[in-house]
Amino acid sequence: MFNRNILTDLRHWAGQERPKPLILRGARQVGKTTAVQLFADDFERFIHLNLEREADGAHFKRKLSVQELLQSICLAKNTQIVPGRTLLFLDEIQQVPEAVTMLRYLYEETADRLRVIAAGSLLETMLGAKQISFPVGRVQYMFLHPLTFEEYLQALGERAALEAYHTVPFPDFAHPVLLKHYHRYALVGGMPEVVAVYAQSRDVVQLAPIYRSLMTAYQEDVVKYARSETAAQVIRHAIESAPFEAGGRIKFQGFGRSHYKSREMGEALRTLERAMLLKLVYPTTAVKPPPMADLKKAPRLQFLDTGLVNYRAGLQGEFFKYEELHAFHQGRIAEHIVGQELLAAATRDTAPLAFWVKEKKQSNAEVDFLLPHGNLLLPVEVKAGPTGTLRSLHQFIDHTDHGFAIRLHAGPLRAEKAHTPAGKNFTLLNMPYFLTGLLTKYALRLIEGAPSGT
Repeated sequence: MFNRNILTDLRHWAGQERPKPLILRGARQVGKTTAVQLFADDFERFIHLNLEREADGAHFKRKLSVQELLQSICLAKNTQIVPGRTLLFLDEIQQVPEAVTMLRYLYEETADRLRVIAAGSLLETMLGAKQISFPVGRVQYMFLHPLTFEEYLQALGERAALEAYHTVPFPDFAHPVLLKHYHRYALVGGMPEVVAVYAQSRDVVQLAPIYRSLMTAYQEDVVKYARSETAAQVIRHAIESAPFEAGGRIKFQGFGRSHYKSREMGEALRTLERAMLLKLVYPTTAVKPPPMADLKKAPRLQFLDTGLVNYRAGLQGEFFKYEELHAFHQGRIAEHIVGQELLAAATRDTAPLAFWVKEKKQSNAEVDFLLPHGNLLLPVEVKAGPTGTLRSLHQFIDHTDHGFAIRLHAGPLRAEKAHTPAGKNFTLLNMPYFLTGLLTKYALRLIEGAPSGT
């Protein structure tokens, strides 16, 4: 068990006067239960119900009042509620629809003395099939993803590297060490079980059985996602093919070199998105907030974890051949791990990723990510090479009314004055991609340090 950054958000939630029951979302095996168990150390009493167990789920099926329900649970668990100091955790809540309904009444009658967290896998899919939904306005959500680079360093006990990472601006002498760690993080990924084994062994070869087990578990879950055997086959193909397509823009028609049509494959991929195994990131043509997605254009596929992508797509050996992430798989692994970190930072938002496109017959442009910052949209490119090769970023700058841009690369941290081929001046912040988790903090420094009127 190692620290997760979401604990800070959980403590903020618990500190509210009357917090709503919290729904903790995340794919299977990303560490939801472990995170809640760590958080439980903040409380005097922790009541953990796993609703996959018949005895735990039975409390909610008896149609008891809230007070009777809590008495029933306390008797079964040989405990009592200490007002304001008790955490009730309803794990695998999708298994008992009555527990979902009860969340509303737990909030209305006990919010001042009891903190309630619910979690589970396949929540939207399972509850949708049973025509059940969480009570509107009576719950709030948080989202847990695989480990960030910061959490990875913590898990490995790399205290000196972590201290350098948190120093803003980071010291130049730490660059080689942090870059090496980030390359290994991009290879290993952020699945908690994988990182835990790697932290002990430091041997990538030992991780193969865990990757295999995770992928097999997700494939076996297909029957839980699917409404029919035919749909199960399509979803199974989508899971098997997604790691090969990760980091690139996709078409639903014939996805993964299949004969499946756009409608059935789109339904399969959206089902996996609801299960949080992948994310379909749609482009925008906006240069000002909000970056409204254009659902008519081809999305980019973000898979759950880069380590799983490397394993499934057979890319692990490539990491030992090159010094830069940009140097292989057409730079897609570099973009994918950046996307993974940006997603993981958004514990209260399911859709923080966006990228920019300008698509014309004779002139296409694509910027990897957009970072909303106040009333600005900052273009972020994950790219090696000299400043002059940033053609798409230059086109974005020419279309927007500000002069700030960010390039993530393997090189040093530096801000430089630049100009587009059309003659517009702008400030380009070059950042090592291992600082992705601090992107917002560095962007603020960039903007606040600019002369007035820039």
